[in-house]
Amino acid sequence: MSALLDVILPVFLLIGFGYAAARFGAFSESNVDGVMRFAQSFALPVLLFKSIAALDLTQAYNPGLMLSFYIGAFAGFGFAFLGARYIFKRSLVDCVAIGFAGQFSNTLLLGLPITERAYGSGALAGNFAIISIHAPLLYTFGILLMEWARSRGHVSNIPALLRQVGKGVVTQPLVIGILCGFAVNLSGVTIPSFAASAVEMMARSGIPAALFGLGGVLWRYRPEGDKATIAMVCAASLLVHPGVAYALGHFGFGLDTASLRSTTITAAMAPGVNAYMFAHMYGVGKRVAASSVLIATALSIFTTWGWLHLLP
Repeated sequence: MSALLDVILPVFLLIGFGYAAARFGAFSESNVDGVMRFAQSFALPVLLFKSIAALDLTQAYNPGLMLSFYIGAFAGFGFAFLGARYIFKRSLVDCVAIGFAGQFSNTLLLGLPITERAYGSGALAGNFAIISIHAPLLYTFGILLMEWARSRGHVSNIPALLRQVGKGVVTQPLVIGILCGFAVNLSGVTIPSFAASAVEMMARSGIPAALFGLGGVLWRYRPEGDKATIAMVCAASLLVHPGVAYALGHFGFGLDTASLRSTTITAAMAPGVNAYMFAHMYGVGKRVAASSVLIATALSIFTTWGWLHLLP
């Protein structure tokens, strides 16, 4: 019970505060958009820059940790994609959007604060390693598969598509923050103390602002229909992905305690809002993706508690 009260509930109370503020009209949609733009375009990229610039790359990038998480992610995609296709008889493009929701965990806004509250800031190296390739890898995979599905396997200009995908990924603010962090880390450049202090202040604001804004965003995505499909996506995200990651990390790769915690807790997070943004970008599967983000976020209060009890 202490894990639920001390680790998980503070994070979700902050989300709930934003949800209630939006629900009762104290925080307008434009206010929510402003907070999320600040968090996702400025504060969180700075947080990633700061963290990756100081990361011990030789220790953080444990192949077993990365494989455990990402094999689990693609298992979540496969579970949701195949279920949507063969059980619920959805169109191919719908299946890609639904599969994407089953694999795209909220690694940043939920995974980081919950891991930090549970195990301390020193336990986040594995989280940052996962996050550093999360959006680039999964967005590239999702976009390529969606374009294939839309053309039914006949993509006419593959080089142009790859250039478009590459440009779309590397111009994301979070990816820019990650790349700048790697540049500082690998170059050995020392950030002046006055600049480091400013970076620290900006970085500290990112998670609280984003969690509050996330609550406002979730208010927009109220559940609508497709209950069985939504339940399947929630299962893919909250059970299949972390289950595969934990099994591979514990029994397959023999990860140390810190790495097993990072890969399992990060995998156990609900789908991020990016799962809806991806569906919205293509105009398919939007209702399932939006409702899955909301419902899985609520359910993850309890499923995360279970994973925390299972972990050493």
